[in-house]
Amino acid sequence: MIEYKSAGEIAVMRESGKVVAAVHAAVREQAAVGVSLKELDEVARTVIEEARAKASFLGYHPSFGAMPYPGVICTSVNGVMLHGLPSPYRLRDGDLISVDCAAYIDGWHADGTVSFTVGEPLAEDLKLIRVAEETLAAGIEAARPGARMGDIGHAMSTVGRGAGYGMQNDFGGHGIGRAMHEEPFVPNEARAGRGLRLRPGLVIAIEPSLMAGGGDRYYMSSDGWSVCTGDGSRSVHVEHTVAITEDGPVILTLP
Repeated sequence: MIEYKSAGEIAVMRESGKVVAAVHAAVREQAAVGVSLKELDEVARTVIEEARAKASFLGYHPSFGAMPYPGVICTSVNGVMLHGLPSPYRLRDGDLISVDCAAYIDGWHADGTVSFTVGEPLAEDLKLIRVAEETLAAGIEAARPGARMGDIGHAMSTVGRGAGYGMQNDFGGHGIGRAMHEEPFVPNEARAGRGLRLRPGLVIAIEPSLMAGGGDRYYMSSDGWSVCTGDGSRSVHVEHTVAITEDGPVILTLP
């Protein structure tokens, strides 16, 4: 069942979104060559605790996960596209990392992801990040009252595929609110004019992921969580929680 949120409930989700944005800022500041993913997870944990919020990921156990999630953020490096575990791996010069964080206050969740490079960046990685952010922006712009859910996926795939990058549609966006993952599913690729009609009060996480190799294949790592590109190419994941209002889409995970 799809739950539509009141203005007051969206306001609380906005506070949760500020925590997510603060985590992203703190992790990005601390991410450097030689820093481990576990250390970045501790940075995120501290920010969430100091905000008197709670981590949505910690202990989360969907059907595809091998065990309850052990961290507060997902740290996906290079060819890991989604759900990378905060392991002892230490960042290397030129690494490309996506940091996915979700937090909640008073039972209301927000979810967001940023991608960036560590050390000396590769030009092709910077382009991949830029196009991913443009892909996300196109999806958000399409999330307007009266539009259809398929319009979001169509807008994103037009940008991402149009730049020659690969996309997958199994792990897409989702409704969000009292739970981190709610109905409806938000596709990364879809036909325009199809699907649920969007109306005010709907809050969704829009989260395209792009694969530099241009394909759509992926596989689950032996760690039971990490989703990796099928061809080993680099990948980027970006995400915002967005409320659909009478005046259009409002991003809840900005600072």
